[in-house]
Amino acid sequence: MLISPDPFFFSRCEQLGALTLRHAMPTISPYREFAAAGGLISYGTNVTDVFRQVGAYTSRILKGENPADLPVQQVTKVDMIINLKTAKAFGLTFPITLLGRADEVIE
Repeated sequence: MLISPDPFFFSRCEQLGALTLRHAMPTISPYREFAAAGGLISYGTNVTDVFRQVGAYTSRILKGENPADLPVQQVTKVDMIINLKTAKAFGLTFPITLLGRADEVIE
């Protein structure tokens, strides 16, 4: 199952992680907090990096730059977190190459 990148779901990462464990439903979400709460995988934007970019743009605007002159930027870093504890509970295994590419593996 895929959990949408919606603020409603982000605010309920703990609950959703517990539900996926209870119902043995492998689930992926874009939020790191979801995988930490028991979800199988999170793959999405590095929120810390986005906040850093917002802060830099805010600083430039407060220093007098025209917002219309600032370039549009896209996210350049995404994180993949795999929860091996959840995978084991579901009887799943991941190839070592995928685990090697993960930004974080929760054991």
